[in-house]
Amino acid sequence: MSFASVYPHYVAKIERKGQQRSDVDLVIRWLTGYSQEQLEKAISDEVTFEQFFDDAPALNPNASLITGLICGIRVEEIEDPLMQKIRYMDKLVDEVGRGKKMTSILRS
Repeated sequence: MSFASVYPHYVAKIERKGQQRSDVDLVIRWLTGYSQEQLEKAISDEVTFEQFFDDAPALNPNASLITGLICGIRVEEIEDPLMQKIRYMDKLVDEVGRGKKMTSILRS
């Protein structure tokens, strides 16, 4: 599955809840270390999620602080590293949609 095919759903989800696309981009960049230009290129190149995370400059060292449930599964207990990273991203987008403060979302 390509990251580009899911990204519009992330944006639509948070926009329905009154948030902005730039907030989605911010949390994705925080998680992956991508610059805005690199993120846009990954979207336009329609890279897979595996490629997206393999090419990420650096997973944020505080990513392990992302905890909680996504689809009834605790993100901190997911054993598959790729699936855990995807669920980290899902969790961050959910938090943006719920209107949490960015300092809390970015675990700072």
